[in-house]
Amino acid sequence: MIVVQFLSVVAVGYLIGSIPFGVIIGRRFIKEDIRGYGSGKTGATNVLRAAGKKAAALVLFLDAAKGALAVVVAAVIVGRNYLVINDFGLGLLAAQCLAALAAMAGHNWSVFLKFKGGRGVATFFGGLVALSPVVALFGSEVFIIGVGLTRFASLGSIAGAVGAYTVLIPLTLLGGFPLEYLVYTLIGTIVIIIMHHDNIGRLLMGRERKLGEKAEPIDSPSEDSNE
Repeated sequence: MIVVQFLSVVAVGYLIGSIPFGVIIGRRFIKEDIRGYGSGKTGATNVLRAAGKKAAALVLFLDAAKGALAVVVAAVIVGRNYLVINDFGLGLLAAQCLAALAAMAGHNWSVFLKFKGGRGVATFFGGLVALSPVVALFGSEVFIIGVGLTRFASLGSIAGAVGAYTVLIPLTLLGGFPLEYLVYTLIGTIVIIIMHHDNIGRLLMGRERKLGEKAEPIDSPSEDSNE
C-alpha cells in the first residue's frame, strides 16, 4: 500500500508540474505560442521578454505554485505512513521531496509538450517554500541580488539554487534540519545547472541576453521547440 502511495506521489507531482502555464498565459496575452519567441522556453523570463511584466508575474506565481501544491498533495496521500527499505524508513518528508522533484521533472519534460520543458527554477523554489520557507527566502534573496547585479536571469537562477543548497549544509549538520531537504536542494540544483547549460555557454561567450531585452521570433516551429 505504501509503495503505491509513493508512486502516486511521484505521478501526481509530475502531472501537476506538467501543466504548461507559460504556454497558456502567453496565448492569452499575445495570442501566440510563447515557444515561438526568444529562447523558446515558457518560463517567466521568456514570457517577460515576449508578453510583458503582468504575464511574466502570473507565470512565475503559477509555476512556483506547482511545486508547492505537489508538496501539499504528497502530505495528503502519504500522511504518517512509512516506506521501509533495508530497515531505513522513508516517510512524509521523503514523499514531499519526491513530489517536488517530480513537479520539476514535469515542468522540464511536460507530457503536454511532447516531453519538452523549461528549466524548473520557479517550480524548484515553489517546492522549497512549502518544505522550508526560511531556506527558500535565502535562496530567493541570492537570486534577486544576482539578477540585480548582473541582469542575467540565468546566472541569478543558478546562484539562488546553489545558495539554497549551500546554506542547508550547516543547517543540516549543525541545526538539525532534515536530511531530505538537503538531498532535495542538491538534486534540484544539479538539474537547474544542467538545464542552463546553453545559458552557461552564452555567458562564457558574452552572448547571453540580459533581463528586459525583447524577444525576437525564432525560425523553428514552436510546436517542436523547448519550453
